[in-house]
Amino acid sequence: MHTFPDPSEPKFVAEGEHPLWDAALATVNRDLAVTLPDQEPLRLVACPGWEDDEELLYVALHSGESHGNFLGPETTPDGALAVVAEAAQDTVMEMLWQVWPVCTLHGLGMHVAEDGGRASWWCAGTSRPADPAHTRAAVGELDTIHRPRRPNRKRRKPR
Repeated sequence: MHTFPDPSEPKFVAEGEHPLWDAALATVNRDLAVTLPDQEPLRLVACPGWEDDEELLYVALHSGESHGNFLGPETTPDGALAVVAEAAQDTVMEMLWQVWPVCTLHGLGMHVAEDGGRASWWCAGTSRPADPAHTRAAVGELDTIHRPRRPNRKRRKPR
């Protein structure tokens, strides 16, 4: 007996099938690895589109679960990076139920914005003038894990 693939099920995209999206996802996965080290890398999945023989690409967890918009037509490398970063953020936040990425200065979720022609993680800051909005890092260049403040934690004395 033959079983046919379910057309509504996503399929994993082979590496190299979409080089521009692959490169953008590799850059975003660097941020994921630094900020959520226990999380496996994100992957591209393809789902059937509305037209015959059309496939729509999504950014998914390693398991194949995804959330959010499809990637759309390929674009420039900088444009692709911004699109993939936003798609990755949607998938991580909705599937894992957590804010990602988080600004280590303010404890707030960040958003993708353009800064100097580069896709970057932008933090809105706080309403206090001393904590203004700022660009935290270019996408792919986050370097620290967010650890929530623990105000009641006792500090260890140096030995």
